[in-house]
Amino acid sequence: MIPREVIDEIIARNDIEQTIGSYVSLKRAGSNMNGLCPFHSEKSPSFTVFPATRSFYCFGCGAGGDVISFIMRQENLDYVGALELLASRAGIEIPSDRNALPDKGVPRARVYEMNLAAARFFRECLLDEQYGKEGLRYLHEERGLSMATIRHFGLGFAPDHWWALTNHMRRLGFTEEELIEGFLCKRSEKSGKIFDLFRNRVIFPVIDTSGNIIAFGGRVMDDSKPKYLNSSDTPAFKKSRHLFALNFAKKQCAERMILCEGYMDVIALHAAGFENAVATLGTAITSEQARVFAKYTKQVVICYDSDAAGQTAASKAMRLLGEVGVDVRVLKLSGAKDPDEYIKKFGQDSFRRVLDSSMTGFEFRLEKILSEYNLQIAEEKIRASNAVCGMIAEAHSHVERDIYVKKAADRLELSADALRTDVERIRRRRASDARKKDAKDAQLSIKHIGDRVNVDSAKNIRATQAEEALLGLMLMFEEFRREAADGRAPIRAEDFSTEFGRRVFSEICRLERGEYGFSKGMLAEHFSPDELGRIEKMEVDRRLLNRNDRDVFLAAIDTIKEEHSRTEESDDFAEELRKRQEAYQARIKNKNT
Repeated sequence: MIPREVIDEIIARNDIEQTIGSYVSLKRAGSNMNGLCPFHSEKSPSFTVFPATRSFYCFGCGAGGDVISFIMRQENLDYVGALELLASRAGIEIPSDRNALPDKGVPRARVYEMNLAAARFFRECLLDEQYGKEGLRYLHEERGLSMATIRHFGLGFAPDHWWALTNHMRRLGFTEEELIEGFLCKRSEKSGKIFDLFRNRVIFPVIDTSGNIIAFGGRVMDDSKPKYLNSSDTPAFKKSRHLFALNFAKKQCAERMILCEGYMDVIALHAAGFENAVATLGTAITSEQARVFAKYTKQVVICYDSDAAGQTAASKAMRLLGEVGVDVRVLKLSGAKDPDEYIKKFGQDSFRRVLDSSMTGFEFRLEKILSEYNLQIAEEKIRASNAVCGMIAEAHSHVERDIYVKKAADRLELSADALRTDVERIRRRRASDARKKDAKDAQLSIKHIGDRVNVDSAKNIRATQAEEALLGLMLMFEEFRREAADGRAPIRAEDFSTEFGRRVFSEICRLERGEYGFSKGMLAEHFSPDELGRIEKMEVDRRLLNRNDRDVFLAAIDTIKEEHSRTEESDDFAEELRKRQEAYQARIKNKNT
């Protein structure tokens, strides 16, 4: 059997856009890619590649999955054959004797144990007069952090030594392979020896909402590069899914969260009483992190630098957060480069007032559009107004659009009536396009009749819809998978009415309970390409909906159990009726004889 880590590496090295793009002509459509489906004949593109989730789905024929299942379909290969082809393209060697493959993976539980030991070591070094003097001086004097704040966040210090952590962890019984896979050490290409990755840096442990230390960030204390060194993905950590300080912020963020750029901004805000601040982990916000925000809060205030890079990052964050239904605002600070400096200069109350008066998403986007055009030139003013009208047309509320039109008209020095007319024209065109698409989609999904993938679906459409909703949520969210897998969620495979839903649920739970956790790529080993397409559709359908929270999760469970119970009662009644009919016929027969 090919280890999970090898499969993940194969998927990571075979970029899904490039791989599918070598077979299909793809065009950019927002954050996704569209093209004509290679698996059925069509004139209008219904085939979509989702780079954010490394998946594809055809809304016409239902083909879907990841890069492995695409190659299985396209090259007519089985699961192992597709892996071998992709591994060959990526330069990854898979030994011919798969039974002899070494288990290269490190279980999540072992990474948690290793990270906890490392965090204790870093903390002890920070408090050690010999090793941590510079680190403590930086945190105390330069950044103004109290010992209470330092302890609260579990901050530490990595000594300026090549093997300090390595030697300590070895003494605790951790192997070189574990330290490398946990991104604590690296092997030298020249000497072959391992060495500490974090050296002469203050250390920020990253803690998940369950209290596990899953990763580390390290910051230099001068201007040397790189300024930050962050853990790469490990068996216990995917940086695209986690937020720094969410373990603290989750208790204070029901109404609003503050999204910062770095660890120090977050820590400074928490120390000043703004305990709803979080940060992404060395990368721009991802769609997965946007869904995390949607789970915990109603509004996100983006607090990024005002330079070009910061504004670009803010635009992306606004788009991703808007897609999951979160109200987005943007904070502009005057007289300070970051929240830490602003609070030190002007105080907590002033920062709170600025926070409360932060720009709406519309105001931020309007300013950004207008900054790209010279409004003194007629042609550029027309292009600017077209871009603004297209943005306003996205708003569903009449009142909202009216307010936006008036604000835009003032800035553009144009008639509000003229802008309103253009906005409504754009909306009519988009509505017409949507109706055509809806009609096409309706024709392609005739109430599960003739469903060859889930043959039981037509027997109980309500149960099937609830099962697909539940499975889609489990595919999207790790916490729902864990709850179902470890028995905390009140749902079992036996509760499913369809055999296909039961199989998918059981396999997701089995993988999640395994040593290395769930990987969607491993589903291809147990399901056919058509089945993988249906599984992908479950997740795609959920992503297209605004609500994917715990209430939906629990409602799906209730419906599944309710429908299963009703089916059982119906079966019991049918069995009782059959027995009574047989008894009646036996009595008639005996009477006649």
